[in-house]
Amino acid sequence: MTFILGLTGSIGMGKSATAGFFREAGVPVHDADASVHALYAGAAAAPIEAAFPGTTRLGLVDREALGKIVLADGAALKRLEAIVHPLVRQAETDFVRKCMAAGAALIVLDVPLLLETGGDRRCDAVLVVSAPASVQKQRVLARAGMTEERFEAILAKQLPDSKKRARAHWVLDTSQGFDAARRGVQDVVRACAGRIGSAATQR
Repeated sequence: MTFILGLTGSIGMGKSATAGFFREAGVPVHDADASVHALYAGAAAAPIEAAFPGTTRLGLVDREALGKIVLADGAALKRLEAIVHPLVRQAETDFVRKCMAAGAALIVLDVPLLLETGGDRRCDAVLVVSAPASVQKQRVLARAGMTEERFEAILAKQLPDSKKRARAHWVLDTSQGFDAARRGVQDVVRACAGRIGSAATQR
């Protein structure tokens, strides 16, 4: 039996670092953002250029140019999602099948908009990473090219942190430092192993 854990959280909450701790623990992780990056340099580039002329250069999607269009236009964002989401979902499906075939007991799906898109239905449980709003804002605004306006636009497209936490099986506070987060991940891995064992016993 393979246990599928969804990992999600709002921007700046520490999801990428947390995914890294799962990898440290030997857990295979599918990174939806990394999948999008790969697609922007491959299969998604041509259809994106067709839908949004001038947003690719030398066959690669210019993320900044594309972002200026879709972040300010809900309809444009939906057109982009209609192109990208099916490709990301297929990459995720292929990853899960490969891991299952290899006998993985636990797989993590690292998806920024997991709850917003109903992706939690593909998971056995959900872990939400969280931090105080002040910490989140400080982290995000420290990123190159980030502005308060862009930060607020991104937040507007995500479920509020409180609602994400309410729907989670586990919540990991990432504001206490890397060591604490790493221990939290190890606790979740053990808890998932316990659930796998219980399910196997009941069969």
